[in-house]
Amino acid sequence: MRTFSLLKGLTVFNASTGDKLGSICDLFISQEGLVKGLLLKKGALLKKTFLIDINDVSSFGWDGVMIPSPAVMKPIQKGGEYTCESHNRLTGKMLMTKEGEKLGLLEDVYFSEEVGTIVGYECTDGFFSDMLEGKHVIKTEEPPAIGKDAIIVNVK
Repeated sequence: MRTFSLLKGLTVFNASTGDKLGSICDLFISQEGLVKGLLLKKGALLKKTFLIDINDVSSFGWDGVMIPSPAVMKPIQKGGEYTCESHNRLTGKMLMTKEGEKLGLLEDVYFSEEVGTIVGYECTDGFFSDMLEGKHVIKTEEPPAIGKDAIIVNVK
């Protein structure tokens, strides 16, 4: 299990040559709430963003992400998908239960690297609340309902 905040900024390497290809800048999340891929920033001055399908990742390490070759890097096709921090962002959206209880604002997601399933959400109630009580993690087994204003989850 991994969080987006731990992945963000990790270098992506070509597993067969050891070449540095870029760094992880975001997650690509489907409308069904599954992590479909990683967004990679490549380039020094004119940075381009590419999509790496989660199934094309050879391994997730603590210091880098390995892919078999640059051929798995695809241009982004914007549609109904979501990301954590760029277009159609999920962070900062209200997280609510199906019963109508407000859980807080989404700050991070926990997901299984092997299958891309989101298994938990880290929520915040604001800076002072986080300092006093800490952030809380909401665990779930079912995909969320993602809307324009809120993310609805079924809490365990």
